[in-house]
Amino acid sequence: MNAPAPRSELTRMVKARPLPGEPMVIEPSVAERAALAARFGLREITMLRAEVALEPKPNAIRATGRLTAKVMQPCAVSGEEFPVSIDEPIDLRFIEQRNLAASEEGEEIEIELEADDCDEIEFSGDMFDLGEAVAQTLGLAIDPYAEGPGADAARKAAGIVVEGEQDGPLAAMLSALKKD
Repeated sequence: MNAPAPRSELTRMVKARPLPGEPMVIEPSVAERAALAARFGLREITMLRAEVALEPKPNAIRATGRLTAKVMQPCAVSGEEFPVSIDEPIDLRFIEQRNLAASEEGEEIEIELEADDCDEIEFSGDMFDLGEAVAQTLGLAIDPYAEGPGADAARKAAGIVVEGEQDGPLAAMLSALKKD
């Protein structure tokens, strides 16, 4: 059995054949959630759950389901922590690693990608890591520019004009020009 060495904070190795018949539920331990929080720059992941159905396809395994999470995330403006709920669909394809012998011999290989190809995850051997795929899905679902409830106050304190709240002589002059 060829199983790659685990390299993720959330490892859930799945045998490619035969696939489990029931959807897989992934709920990380407290330690795994803490490691994921550190990886993604979050103070805390209070809840993470993914339910994923696996279906064999020609040359691939399709994984579909849903990821839900509750995280404490820093505001992009103020830096203050605030709670965020994540509810994200999962739709991935695990494909066996292609033979790269031709490219190693110096031949050029042309590959055409379609929109769905961006959701492919290659694996080698007879197992793949569904946990790491869930971790990556979470990472992509986190909005790096999320603004917490104190964002507007932080902007105002820093002297940054909040849209719709323009003060000062230039704002007064522009307002007078609009009236004319």
